[in-house]
Amino acid sequence: MQKKKSKMAFTSNFKQSWTTKKTNDTTILMGDFNAKIGAENKGYEEIIGTHGIDQMNQNGERFADLCALNQMVIGGSIFPHKNIHKVTWRSPDHTTENQIDHICSVKRFRRSFQDVRVIKGAYVSSDHHMIMTTLKLKLKKCPATNAVRKRYNDKLSKTKMFKGNFKLA
Repeated sequence: MQKKKSKMAFTSNFKQSWTTKKTNDTTILMGDFNAKIGAENKGYEEIIGTHGIDQMNQNGERFADLCALNQMVIGGSIFPHKNIHKVTWRSPDHTTENQIDHICSVKRFRRSFQDVRVIKGAYVSSDHHMIMTTLKLKLKKCPATNAVRKRYNDKLSKTKMFKGNFKLA
């Protein structure tokens, strides 16, 4: 019962945070969601790739629905890698491995993901492995504003007295 309340609290907090963000912001969501999204993406083709691990669990379904509702894509399932580079969690007895930590982005930035993989060599005092993503962002030049530039009177600088005051040597 307590777990269900915390899941509902997370969902409501996420929705509240999501509605307050600016629409032009590049949003990346990452963390330990305890959500197994699996390799089969039937019904979630636009959200989940085909390179997940194992089968989708209830948390995975909830997470996929949350991503679908907010137009997000789950990055770790897009790229083909060996399982060793997909497994984000290993049980203390090393018998169970899962992909339960995820990095997500808004769908319109899906092409920004160049790669998402697990880094095994990074030492963190946890049973989770670190996830790394490579992004390629194409930043656009800000359009020039139509503000009128302030013009300076340069006639004064051309007078002999002015030139004499600033003459070097």
